[in-house]
Amino acid sequence: MATNHQSKIENQQSQIGYIVGGGLKESFSARLTVDPLSVQEGGFVVIDSGNYRFYGLVTDLQLGATDPRFADEQSETRLPPTLAKALHGQTLYTNLEILPALMLERGPEPGTPEYKLWRAEHADTLTGTSDPRPVPVKTVPLHHAPVSLADQTDIATIFGDPDKDGNFVIGYTREQGHPVCINLEKFVQRSSGVFGATGTGKSFLTRLVLAGLMKYDRASVLVLDMHNEYGFDDVASDTKAKVIGLKSKFGAKLSVVGLGAGAKIRGANTPDFNLEIAMDDIAPADIEMLSRELNLKETTPVTLGALVSSFGQKNWFASFKEMKYESYTEDPETGKKVPAPDSVEYWARSAGVNDAAAKALHSKLSRLFNKHYVVEKPAADSIKQVIDTLAAGRHVVLSFGDNESDLDYLLVSNLLTRKIREAWEKRTNEFRSHGGQEPRPLVIVVEEAHKLLNREMAAQTAFATIARELRKYYVTLLIVDQRPSQIYDEVMSQLGTRISGWLGDDLDIQSVLSGLSGRDSLRGMLARLQPKEEVLLLGWGVPMPLPVRSRRYDDNFWRELMGNKGKKGEGEILKELGF
Repeated sequence: MATNHQSKIENQQSQIGYIVGGGLKESFSARLTVDPLSVQEGGFVVIDSGNYRFYGLVTDLQLGATDPRFADEQSETRLPPTLAKALHGQTLYTNLEILPALMLERGPEPGTPEYKLWRAEHADTLTGTSDPRPVPVKTVPLHHAPVSLADQTDIATIFGDPDKDGNFVIGYTREQGHPVCINLEKFVQRSSGVFGATGTGKSFLTRLVLAGLMKYDRASVLVLDMHNEYGFDDVASDTKAKVIGLKSKFGAKLSVVGLGAGAKIRGANTPDFNLEIAMDDIAPADIEMLSRELNLKETTPVTLGALVSSFGQKNWFASFKEMKYESYTEDPETGKKVPAPDSVEYWARSAGVNDAAAKALHSKLSRLFNKHYVVEKPAADSIKQVIDTLAAGRHVVLSFGDNESDLDYLLVSNLLTRKIREAWEKRTNEFRSHGGQEPRPLVIVVEEAHKLLNREMAAQTAFATIARELRKYYVTLLIVDQRPSQIYDEVMSQLGTRISGWLGDDLDIQSVLSGLSGRDSLRGMLARLQPKEEVLLLGWGVPMPLPVRSRRYDDNFWRELMGNKGKKGEGEILKELGF
């Protein structure tokens, strides 16, 4: 069996075609010299021409004929098989369309005088003592330059060595099963995204990435876990198999936080500590951010401003909550009913605010007044506890428990993130001004990101600010969403690494590919991914786009990760892929 595997590997690494056309502004075209069924869309190929090796991606396979009549006529039914095969070989062919991505100047043979001269001339593109660095494609290969499927060395050259610290194996090439890495150091430097239609395994893919980040341990991770999926062990909804939670593997390095005093996660699990929001932590901006959810009117900012003027930034919310709605008393002089001193109307008139606007705002904020996790005096400063935990190098999963409404998610996520942003900005400014300890990089994971980062709300949330500019303050986002087209364009354009499963909507596909070169060629590839366990890697954290078969989130994954193993044996991988 091993012999068969080896022969297949050798066959896959041999030449599959040669260049027949193309250019820098379009794809390279290659004539295929092997069975077209052995090459798939998304295949990673290399082209050797002179001192250069080009790296590209197969984006299309096209059938052709030297004369249309040969394609129309079924000669295999009229001629002997050997003759028909020979005729087909001369008259029918398949061309590959190859999206060029990178090129590497290999230079003369090492050890020769020419090689030493070449290294001196190309010092700016070389790293270390002997390795050249791939650069964007700036020229074209010669006609008839050989095209081959990339081997494991090529994959490691471009995507990194799986055994090197900071390189996390996210999946394997679809044809040969070679491990493909994302560079976690680059990954945390810019905001990133995990996308895919409902049911494509986004949560499992996100668990993989989070496990890699936590094991890498160069950044803290805050997960805003709206659906209670990441902290404790769970059961898969489709297979009913056990799903390992991050808390089970990272123990004291990770704190699961419940929302509200006495909170339980899925009715059974006790969090490490609970998060309560003090009334004096709620700012008018936090309320304005809820305009669509609470159906607030255009007069809301004026009313909020009057409340702050009357009671101060710290006390306005608690004071407004204590006001009575439609409370009246009798005027002793006229005998008429007038607003009671503790009523909303009484305050509105004294503050010069429209009665109806004040009453409407009070009525709509009653949904917040009644939230059990919003209290006047929390048992502890749990927001500071979350911030201190992250700053100390540990990770936090905030589970919303039974508080799964959009209102809960929008209020708590934005307020907590605003506080974190302020803390990290302060730490960064102190570090740059006075030196000392450098701030710990932080990745905030945002589920259902379109609810917080849509066009209407993006400008009002802390998340948009982070996506645009906060990476200079060591904070980035990892947004997880099934409808990327509903996320504000400016936010999507700031994303570095993008990991996308299958998407069926054209607008979602267009959004994920926005701002990337070659997006027209990649659009069809993204639409034709397998619904599960295939993803397209794009952007900052990977040197070039590549579809891969993602790792499975199972016991093998945890054994490899926690045992500091980045890859499986080649025979095991090939067996899994059906070879």
